[in-house]
Order: sequence, then C-alpha cells, then structure tokens
Amino acid sequence: TNPEKFKSLKMLRFTLIALFLATASNAFTFAPSSPLRLAPLRAAENQVAFSELDGTNVRIGIIKTRWNPEPVDSLLTGCKEALKACKVKDESVFVTEVPGAYELPYAAKLLALSGTVDAVICLGVLVKGDTSHFEYISSAVSTGIMNVGLQTNVPCVFGVLTCENDKQVTARSEGKGNHGQGWGMTAVEMALLRSEALGGGKKASMGFGAPVSVGASTSVAPGPKVGF
Repeated sequence: TNPEKFKSLKMLRFTLIALFLATASNAFTFAPSSPLRLAPLRAAENQVAFSELDGTNVRIGIIKTRWNPEPVDSLLTGCKEALKACKVKDESVFVTEVPGAYELPYAAKLLALSGTVDAVICLGVLVKGDTSHFEYISSAVSTGIMNVGLQTNVPCVFGVLTCENDKQVTARSEGKGNHGQGWGMTAVEMALLRSEALGGGKKASMGFGAPVSVGASTSVAPGPKVGF
C-alpha cells in the first residue's frame, strides 16, 4: 500500500465530512430576515387563538380552590371576562369553591352529573415546594379532571397552574398573561363542540353535524338552575 496515497485519501475523507457538516448547519440555520415566523397567539400572550364564539345558550360551572386565593381569584376574573366576551349570560355562570386542588375532580364530577352545566372549569394554583407533594397532587388532579370529562361527556377544563415559583404564578395569573381568559374561551368552545357532536337526530353529513343550541341538546335533562 502506498503511504502517500493512503494519507491523501484520509485527508479527502475529512474534507468531505467537514463540507457535509457545514452544509447541514447552513440548511438548519435561519437568517434574521427569514420569512419563517410562528403564528401570533391570542387570549393571554402565550395561549392559542380563538375564533368568535357565541355562548349565548351555554351554561358554565366554575370550581375554584381556597388555596392560594389571590392568584386563583385573578384567574376567576379572567375567566369571567372571557365568558362575557363570548356572550355567556351572568345567570348562566355558576361559581363554587373547594378547599384545595385535590378536591377539584370530585366536585367537578358532581357538577357535571347535575345536568345543569355544559362545561366545567377547575381553577387552582400549585407551587412546587421542597417535597414530592407537588408532583403527587399535580398528577392526581390533572388525571382526575381529564377522567371526569371522559366519563361524563361534559368538558372539564384543567385550569390549574403548576408553577416552580411565585414569579411564574404572577406571570400566568395577571394582566395579559392571565390564563383564565383562555380557559374561559376553551370552556365555551368545547361546550359548543359537545352540542354539535351530541345534538341528536340523524345527521345529514359526516362529522359533528350542524351547530345547535347547547341548552337544548344534552344527554341528561337540564336542571331548573345552573349549579348544584
């Protein structure tokens, strides 16, 4: 074997690898003037966009915790503002409270089974501490609220902040970052979706069908009032 030829092939190999890496790097690097941009978000600054929602006939139940009352009340305010913007009537909004986040799923199930609401919003704030208590509660509450919606066919919105510190709580419960606004809109949208899907009668087309009045299309006969 010619040593000089072997050395030249080796150098050529390294050169090709370097060229490949440089090309790959340029392929995944976007210049500041690149037209690629993320779509703007709506509701709170870090939430999804919502189309115009008509919640005139929607009934919403809100369950909030007494634990961490200040940020929770701020989230509640955000929810109510969003519901009003979606044309949900004041008398169609029921608010109750429980001691802490762990009690939210049970209360949500009772409210969903009452047949008096079209969607439930669970509000709470959990802040990570020095023990594993935060992880246990966060997991149990999120799973519990999800299961209530799946078991009752009444949308249940997970409106519980799970934060590392108080600064994160403030950023997500006040001003333009108030997540309560997005949760209120989500509840209305999901209530309308449920109405379309479970409207009853023979559907003229595939999918969820034509929009119908939420209040007149529940599988459980609505009660005389909103709430328990």
